[in-house]
Amino acid sequence: MQDLRFHPDVAMDIKEAYNWYEEQSVGLGEELFDEIERSYQAIREFPKAWAPFPYGFRRYLLSRFPYSVMYKIDDESIYIIAIMHNSRKPNSWFTRLT
Repeated sequence: MQDLRFHPDVAMDIKEAYNWYEEQSVGLGEELFDEIERSYQAIREFPKAWAPFPYGFRRYLLSRFPYSVMYKIDDESIYIIAIMHNSRKPNSWFTRLT
């Protein structure tokens, strides 16, 4: 299995989503976090299973929450560039390409 690497802003993506869901209902942010963690394991096990996206990236859709994990496979690792909301500024992660 390939290692995961993360864009520095991924931590901010998760923190913002976690905090929003925790404000809605205590424990819901933790459930989001758990689903994101499960997505990482699935991506590591089957990196090519999810739909291709622009610029060579792929998109893993979370099942319970309206978020996607945007990632790219290279020879050495899997690069997670964003945890994006599917309808709120869904293309904002493009600015991270530079």
